[in-house]
Parts: sequence; structure tokens; C-alpha cells
Amino acid sequence: MRRRELLKGLSLLPVAGTVSVSDIKSVFAGSPLGSKSAVKSIYEAIGVRPLINGRGTVTIVGASQILPEVQYAMDEAVKEYVQIDELMDAVGARLGELTGTEFGYVSSGASAAITAGSAACVTGGDPDKLWMIPDLRGMKDEVIIPAYSRTAYDAAAKAVGVRMVEVNTLDDLKLAIGPRTAMILVLAGGRSENGPLSLKEISSVAKPLGVPILVDAAAEVLEVPNPHISQGADLVAYSGGKYIRGPQCAGLLLGRKDLIIASRINAGPHHGFGRGFKVGREEIMGMLAAVETWFRRDHAAEWKTWVSYANHIIRALSKVPGVSTQLIEPKGRSNRAPSVSISWDKSIIPLTGEEMEGLLWDGTPRIAVSGAGSFLPFPPNLQPNISVQTSSLQEGEEKIIADRIFAILTKPPQISKVSGAADFDLSGQWNLTMKFSASSVEQTLIIEQEGNEFIGTHIASIGSRDLEGSLHGKMIVMRSSYTKDGVRINYTFTGTAEANTMQGKVSLSEYGDAEWTARRHEYRPAGVKRKSGR
Repeated sequence: MRRRELLKGLSLLPVAGTVSVSDIKSVFAGSPLGSKSAVKSIYEAIGVRPLINGRGTVTIVGASQILPEVQYAMDEAVKEYVQIDELMDAVGARLGELTGTEFGYVSSGASAAITAGSAACVTGGDPDKLWMIPDLRGMKDEVIIPAYSRTAYDAAAKAVGVRMVEVNTLDDLKLAIGPRTAMILVLAGGRSENGPLSLKEISSVAKPLGVPILVDAAAEVLEVPNPHISQGADLVAYSGGKYIRGPQCAGLLLGRKDLIIASRINAGPHHGFGRGFKVGREEIMGMLAAVETWFRRDHAAEWKTWVSYANHIIRALSKVPGVSTQLIEPKGRSNRAPSVSISWDKSIIPLTGEEMEGLLWDGTPRIAVSGAGSFLPFPPNLQPNISVQTSSLQEGEEKIIADRIFAILTKPPQISKVSGAADFDLSGQWNLTMKFSASSVEQTLIIEQEGNEFIGTHIASIGSRDLEGSLHGKMIVMRSSYTKDGVRINYTFTGTAEANTMQGKVSLSEYGDAEWTARRHEYRPAGVKRKSGR
């Protein structure tokens, strides 16, 4: 089916919440997908499985449900056209009034807000400099960041072309600030609240020098007065699609009006570096509606409902032998939602946390939870567990989750585990070839094996990282993880091994899958000189 026909069909759908099976089938009429008799949702109509979200406000599984008020605002917004900058001005002023800050900006997410804010601090709103990004020669090109703030979201600032300067102490900060400092990026929560390098202490150094501070508060709730602005921040970024329950692809940047305006010109609809970070009129009005509604929501009642879901799961599992449950109620501003931690005695229930997570994911209906465990069989002192967060559940889904987990824990399926002695000793250096979706890259493995288990080093493009794995017969499984400087890369290799070759598949976690082959490195004999290339 052609894309234009699909979009035309989707535009005929009724208001969200009133879609019937016949409506869905009519959209895909003429497509092979439309002939499926068991279609229950618009996702199933195109062969995608919907899921029950017990992981919480995680982007990869859809985060939160937008509020009815937000859906209404978005539906109304698309009925008319407006000049986007005029709309942003009006919404920015209203966001300032609602949140007790100078001004606001609706971005295409929290990360986009950090990128736009970083660009604002680099360019100061100068279009000439905007068009030079990411070539920052002659501009302020350094962002200072406390070591405790390093996360995968550093990439949002680094996208502008800045160099991240990590500091550990207040003295480090004083030495790091200079003429090339564009701003300071701080992750909200934890050590930003208290300690020697808290936001308040950072501000005491940065404010007199005129260095702006941007706080990443993506997963936080809104509070008035804004706690970060009160402690000296100039800009604060929030996700719109988490606890604020706005559009999934929207966010907020709140704070100084001059920096907000400078941030906006670095994003769509304006041309240049940030054109791709645009938001539509429906998302702008949807985000405003979410903030308006935030201050009218009964948050105590919502919390009570989420806790009731958690308690239902706890009661359902209370009599399962070997199972322990705990209600977790975070008190901070970030990721503030109750959850249930479920753990079990591995001698009674022979499942890892990852296996339980996989069973729930592969079942019907699909259920997403957070798993914990290891790909190696029951490492010492590790109690397998999963966590179910309840803030993204809809009424009745807590019962489905409880029933499914109860069924698995009371009658755990037999999962075949590879066993047996290793057929080979893989110790040594291996030339690794990674075949990604559109490239092949040469990397290196260095392995030290003892029995079935081995450790080592995986050297890839970004640097080296620890490696661990096991070999049973010819079957190999190993994992490496790189988590320096905010980077988050996890590889899980599976496959077969011979004396001098290995091959198989590799899961790249959120980045998909790849294929791998490895050949034992051949060293030239001692005393033999390398041949000249001449």
C-alpha cells in the first residue's frame, strides 16, 4: 500500500479512544494487512505486537499515556494554521507563568532541549555562529560537567560540537572555567542536591563569572518554585512524555528568557543545524495542555492508584514458595513512581531475571518489565529478580501481570542450559570482524580462559572494555560493556567456536543485531622480521 493512501486512511480515523476494529480494517483496506481477521489494534494491523508497559516511562516502549486533555488540544490544534514563532512566543510566556520561571520553550524532547540550550550558550543567538555548528572555531566550545552527571545524554550537548570537560571537585571547577566555557551541564537529583559539587555550590562559582548552568531534569516532576532555578540554574530541561504525560516527542526548556529565545532559533522551523529538532503546532499546544493540566491533577490520588496496582501484584505472589516482593516508593523528584521488586530463590525456581523478563516479553499479551540477572548461570551472591513499575499501567493490567508472573513462578518452564566441558582453550588474541547493518569493522578480542569460563578485553572503535563469557562444548556466549564518559554500549555474543575460528550473532542491545566472526591471531615466529612493503 502506498504511503499517501495509508496517511489518507489514517486521517479518517475517529477521535482517539473510539476506534473500532472495523475502523482499523477500513484504513488498511486493500492491503494484505487488512485481511487479518484477528486484528485488535492499529499496531496489530501492520504486524506489530502491542504491549503492557510495566517498565515505566521508558521511551523505547512508549513511555506514558498522554492525557485526554492533551489529546483534545492536539486534535483542536491541527484544525487551523498559525505562525510558529508567534505561537512559541505566546506559549513561552504562558509556560513561564505556570512554572514560575521567566520563559519556556516546547522542544522535541528533553534531549533536544539540552541540544538547543547548549547551542544557545555557544552561539548567543548569533545566526552566523549557528550556521557554523559543529565547527566551533572562534566560539566558546567547552561544556563543564561534574563526573556524577556523565550519562548517555551527554550526547545531546556533544551534538553541538563542544568538548566535555569533566570535574570532580569545586577546585576542579574553578580551574576549568575559562574563556572557552560555554556552559555547565548538571544532571538533576542525587549529588546535585547535596555535597561539595552540588548545584548550589556550582552556582556560587559560575554566577559571578556569567557562566550559564543547564540542568537535565528529564524524568522529574514539575514544582513551583522551580528547585533548580532557585539554586542558580539558568535553564532546566524536562521530558514531556514521562510524568507530565504530554506528547511523547515533546519536551520543555524553562528558565532565562534570553537563553530560551537563543535556544529556539537553533531548532526548527528555522534552518541550520537544528532544523531536525522541530515541533508541530499540535505538539506545542499538547505540551502546553499537559503543563496546564499538571497543576490541576490530583497527584495524591494517582499515587494511591499506582500503589494499589503494586499491592495487587504483591498479594498475588505472597504465597508462592521462595518468592519475595517489596514495594518501592521513591521520594525524590526523578522517576517518582512506585514499583514492585520481585525476587526468588534460585534453588526453587531455576530462572534468571533475564529469562523471566524474556518469558513475559514473548508471551501473550506481551509484558515489558525490567529484568536483573546475568547471562551466566547464577553467579555467586546474585539473586534473580525483576521490577514492575506501575505508573504506566492501565486499569486491569496489574491483574494480567500478576496472573502471568504467578503462573511462571509456580510452574517455571524448563529452559535448556548449555553444559559440558569446553572443547577448546580460547586463550589468546583474536581478530574480530563485526558485520553491522551497513559496514564491516575490524576489532580485537583478548581472552584468558579457565575451565568453562573466561575473561578478557574487547577492543573496538571507541576503546577497550572488559569481556566475560563461557564455553560449553563448542557453544560460546560472551558479553562486553563500555560505559565511560556517558557512553552506553553493550554487546552480547552467541555462537560456536573451533580451535582457531569463532562465529555467530551479536545483540547490540538498543542498536539492533549484527554478525561476528573471529580468527585466532597468528604471530610471526620469534626472530623472523616483518617483510618490507617495498
